[in-house]
Amino acid sequence: MNLGDNGVTEKVFLIKEQLQPYIKIVKDTSLKIKTEGISNYPLFVAHQDEANIGLPIVKRKETGGIWSINASTLEQFYTNKLITKEKLEDFKNLYNNHKHDICFFVISELGAQYLFIPA
Repeated sequence: MNLGDNGVTEKVFLIKEQLQPYIKIVKDTSLKIKTEGISNYPLFVAHQDEANIGLPIVKRKETGGIWSINASTLEQFYTNKLITKEKLEDFKNLYNNHKHDICFFVISELGAQYLFIPA
């Protein structure tokens, strides 16, 4: 799919809108991950097919939604080589600059990308 800059921007905006209904469950899960000492860096994988990282918290086929959501962590992303050692500190800084947002790793027709969405 060849999208110009405006097409990509519009698609990212649309994805952010589509993820809004999931914010409450994701925010609750994020808080649980942090308070239980699992990780200070929860990540949520939003996908429409299959994703083999994280634990499913929303299955689109069961909810009739557009997206499935898996809960994961920065540590799991590092272990699975989705974030390299060289990028780890940069990502932590970026994450901390968005500490009031939810971090989604979105797998879509645009490829895979991180999106921070206000909680």
